[in-house]
Amino acid sequence: MGKLGIPEVLFLLTGLKWTVLLTIISFIGGGIFGLIVALARTSENKILRSLTAAYIGIFQGTPLLMQLFVVYYGVALLQVNVEPWLAVATAYTAHASAFLGDIWRGSIQALPKGQKEAADALGLHYVSRMRDVILPQALKISLPATIGFSVQLLKGTSLAAIVGFVELSRAGQIISNQIFQPLLVFGLVGAIYFVICWPISLYGSRLEARLAIGTR
Repeated sequence: MGKLGIPEVLFLLTGLKWTVLLTIISFIGGGIFGLIVALARTSENKILRSLTAAYIGIFQGTPLLMQLFVVYYGVALLQVNVEPWLAVATAYTAHASAFLGDIWRGSIQALPKGQKEAADALGLHYVSRMRDVILPQALKISLPATIGFSVQLLKGTSLAAIVGFVELSRAGQIISNQIFQPLLVFGLVGAIYFVICWPISLYGSRLEARLAIGTR
């Protein structure tokens, strides 16, 4: 039985680095495409609404693990060599875009109809109406749910190990197999996740309470 030394801790921190980077890339990419999904989902075009509803339904109705398999091994069937990093980032970005798009769609639709009617009365075109009137208010409403999803996304990166991506959980598994101390190693891994996720969750809860007071 080996010991948990500095080399092992540094390896865990390397895994943590990739976990954080994957979360940031997926959240930013998912946010960009999620905004497009939300706008399409709330548009007056029936075809766009139907397509984006199907897109959201697919990603919300299937396990993230399956989505990773489809992206990584599905593309490989097309004789395309995909690096685990790119496959994982693509899968998580698509996953995040569907969930964030649905969160923001709900926030847009939660606004009073009078906001849109007032913007129309002022003669604002679609871009100005969404940019200056609708989206700033919808963003405020969606902040708690968006922050909550970011925590789920960070924890969900542990599934990336299934396609050979070495993030925090996978790094812990590798070290555990080397030193044969799974309780110690995964206890440390869990503590790292907690130290990162708990402050974010706490901030989301406080923000939600603050916004609830502001709307009374």
